[in-house]
Amino acid sequence: MKTGIIQQSNTANIQDNISRLQSKIRSLADDGAELVILQELHNGLYFCQTEDVAVFDQAETIPGPSSEIFGKLARDTGLVIVLSLFEKRAAGLYHNTAVVIEKDGNIAGIYRKMHIPDDPAYYEKFYFTPGDLGFHPIQTSVGKLGVLVCWDQWYPEAARLMALAGADVLIYPTAIGWESMDTEDEKRRQLDAWITVQRGHAVANGIPVIAVNRTGFEADPSKHTKGITFWGNSFACGPQGEILYQAPFDREITQIIDIDTLRTENVRRWWPFMRDRRIDAYQDLTKRFRD
Repeated sequence: MKTGIIQQSNTANIQDNISRLQSKIRSLADDGAELVILQELHNGLYFCQTEDVAVFDQAETIPGPSSEIFGKLARDTGLVIVLSLFEKRAAGLYHNTAVVIEKDGNIAGIYRKMHIPDDPAYYEKFYFTPGDLGFHPIQTSVGKLGVLVCWDQWYPEAARLMALAGADVLIYPTAIGWESMDTEDEKRRQLDAWITVQRGHAVANGIPVIAVNRTGFEADPSKHTKGITFWGNSFACGPQGEILYQAPFDREITQIIDIDTLRTENVRRWWPFMRDRRIDAYQDLTKRFRD
């Protein structure tokens, strides 16, 4: 699975962001990519630094303008493309939604972000209703894609359920970065934790993982914080957690990574975690907490 990733620094100019993505997607197609993955909410700025009702005007239906634009591009290039959009499902009902476009330009499936954070500079609960589609891989011509979104990447349950449903790969469009007031040691701990937990999903499930983050600085419009420096470091790892590629933190990249999904079979034979799961003893996982 020749997988192209795009780590981009966005501005408030949505049309320019989309134009640059289109150019990079075409370049990846020319270089032999079969699948291209974009970062979380790739059309614009990460608007969740503040709570502003005017931002809901940026949301769009699915199908809608972005699925049409990138659908045509998928059809022209023969690529499968993973989008990340601000979905308007109905008046007052919005989601953070990944859309998988098949190479014929049609929508192969969608995934609505299940875990919604609410932290300083990440006020996503104001904008997004938690997803209601569950954890189901999306079947495409390049395989079954276990698409999750950003905050989902911290939850082993989500990764496991995608793996149990037959995902060939786990994919995480992401927007995460540092607040400038954090110490350098704290910044390093946060980044290391982010990479480590996702490599752990790869190991525990014997499956490749691809995380595509944005890069660059985005100011806080309210000026209550000093903004977010997105830490880039988009990466892919194999089913034993081995790093196949890792981007720098401070610049845009386009990269093709060769993902060997057939290696999952051998790794799961060597490390048969699926065989040894005690499914008779996990009922308490559905509880909020064990008192």
